[in-house]
Amino acid sequence: MTEKFGKRNWSILILFGLIGQIAWSVENMYFNLFVFETVAPSLETVTLMVQLSGIVATIATLIAGTFSDKAGNRSRFISIGYIIWGVSVALFGFLSPDTVHGLFGVPIENAVFVTLVAVVVGDCIMTLFGSTANDACFNAWVTDNTKPSFRGSVEGILAILPLVAMLIVAGGFGILVEAMGYKMLFLILGLVISLCGVFGLFLIKDSAELSKNGTLKDIFYGFMPSVVKKNPSFYVTLLIVMVYGIACQVFMPYLIIYMKTFLGFSVIEYSIVFGAAIIVGAIINVFLGRLSDKKNKYTLLYIASAIMAVGLIGMYVFQSGDKLTLLVTFGLAGFVMITGYIFVSALCGSIVRDHTPSGAVGKLQGVRMVFSVLIPMLVGPMIGNAVNKTMNIPLPDLNSADVMTTQYIPAPQIFLVGAIVSLGMFILIPLLVKINSKVRSDNAEN
Repeated sequence: MTEKFGKRNWSILILFGLIGQIAWSVENMYFNLFVFETVAPSLETVTLMVQLSGIVATIATLIAGTFSDKAGNRSRFISIGYIIWGVSVALFGFLSPDTVHGLFGVPIENAVFVTLVAVVVGDCIMTLFGSTANDACFNAWVTDNTKPSFRGSVEGILAILPLVAMLIVAGGFGILVEAMGYKMLFLILGLVISLCGVFGLFLIKDSAELSKNGTLKDIFYGFMPSVVKKNPSFYVTLLIVMVYGIACQVFMPYLIIYMKTFLGFSVIEYSIVFGAAIIVGAIINVFLGRLSDKKNKYTLLYIASAIMAVGLIGMYVFQSGDKLTLLVTFGLAGFVMITGYIFVSALCGSIVRDHTPSGAVGKLQGVRMVFSVLIPMLVGPMIGNAVNKTMNIPLPDLNSADVMTTQYIPAPQIFLVGAIVSLGMFILIPLLVKINSKVRSDNAEN
């Protein structure tokens, strides 16, 4: 491995990282809207989709990460995975009650329920291949090809890509949906993802230091008590990632729906709010990512966590007023939240890679997913939807055909609860610092 990441690797990182994050953003945001607007206005289905997706993503990553270690190959898993991933996304837009009724002869009174089942299953299939290609093998490839000396800069870019994807998806896709509909949009996106996979067959090269290692038993490697005991910093960092993930999943699946229903923003208005916050937050985090290579990452993690919590509290506080006031105040609070959101993600990602044993990168991608995806996507939406149900806010009469109808809509309290959950990171960071000090002391003595 070289002391620099290299232009070729940077190109692969940005291309596959961005396309992958766009695909995930569409799943997390527009699959939800697709269900609301074309099948049935059900927050319960949104919650179930997120939870089952988390389960499938974790299982897929556990198995695929181990297989990529055993095969001594990441590149083929990434490329072929992206190709099939794109096909599954392209087919998703063809699911509708009319299609189910017309093609499969399902009685019209049952077509909505069958379609809801189909979209949940389709989402799981998409997640299966997406997690194999992106979560398991692409992430392992990044770890294989980076060193601690420049990992913070790489992780800073990786942390920005989800926000760039959110900017593209939340803004541009909303306009495109109105222009061409979900079916054509998902078809085009699927083709782009698959084309990315085809490029990968020729572009991606595995690290020279990657070799065949492990067995299928290594699927459970990351859960062995001996491994946990040997790598305490790795697992405590994953606990921090878990708390961060739960806090985000309390509000993130419902964010666009909240802006459209409770705040009454149009597609253009929430695109402006979202876009401005993401652009400024991403620019700031380019410099913060470089800073993390020079300063103490654990100290910076305190600051990043506080910024995110303050932003979420602001998003809860700024919930009323005239439209212009809301656009400005909610946008500013969103900017603060997103700045902390990216910074926490970048720091945690860098620290996790720093403490990932070099000979077990693939085997540990699955356990990383348990803490970063499975638990947050099971617990977070459950908490968020419980808050929404408890508040039971009916759809206000905004006299707008652009606004969806449902029994209840997301409540502003999801941001306050998200902020409270995020404060749990302040309990775990001192533990991580203490463990690292002990490890350094033990190494010095030896």
